[in-house]
Amino acid sequence: MNPDTLPDVKQTVHNDVAALAARSEELSAEQLIGEVVERFGDRVSLACSFQKEESVLLDMLFSVEPKARVFAIDTHYLFPETYELWREVEQRYDMKVEVFEGPSTEELAATHGEKLWECKPDLYLAVVKVEPLVRALGDLDCWITGIRREQSQTRANAPKLGWDASHELWKANPLADWSDDDCWTYIRERGLPYNALHDRGYASIGDTHSTLPGSGREGRWADSDRTECGLHAPRSGAGEAGTSALLGGSVEPTPPS
Repeated sequence: MNPDTLPDVKQTVHNDVAALAARSEELSAEQLIGEVVERFGDRVSLACSFQKEESVLLDMLFSVEPKARVFAIDTHYLFPETYELWREVEQRYDMKVEVFEGPSTEELAATHGEKLWECKPDLYLAVVKVEPLVRALGDLDCWITGIRREQSQTRANAPKLGWDASHELWKANPLADWSDDDCWTYIRERGLPYNALHDRGYASIGDTHSTLPGSGREGRWADSDRTECGLHAPRSGAGEAGTSALLGGSVEPTPPS
């Protein structure tokens, strides 16, 4: 995307969002959500993985816009507790989560063999997470995530709002400066539903076959040196510098020319 060739109206919007990004650190999570919803309308959506961060963000988002968009990636290997919370969220907010899914468990095994996540984890993530994510972002100008800086080193410099160069759209991380305690305080004060696995020691929750109890993200892909599951990592070949850039470590607040 080259801002110099954009129509005047869209160029004005990009300039306005760039200015918002430059002052986003001054805004509360609620204020930032309100600002991006005001600017992007139905072309912004929350990426929901049904963890404690999304419990917070769902409440904030629907307080601003009851008809807001929310999407989820269904790998078909999510925990039963995650699917249970999914149903509860839809009932609580009287909405339907937009579902983007990879191949069924049967299709995945027939095409790539059993336990692809063990023998070829990069391919597994590309097929069941990254490809559905690309489809989910296809009609958006901004997505909202639950990234927090204290979750891992690769997320330590994530901005509250930045340009996602890998997918060519804006990315809002309203909880970037929140702690675990901040999330739990918000949830408990409001009596919000949350994933029951958190009460069993799972700080971060993904697929059944690659998630163990643990603090931070140490329970994700615990038997490897992997730090990201694919949704917030650069495309193949980008390396650690690419990870930092996509998460916001060195992203300028304006779209690249």
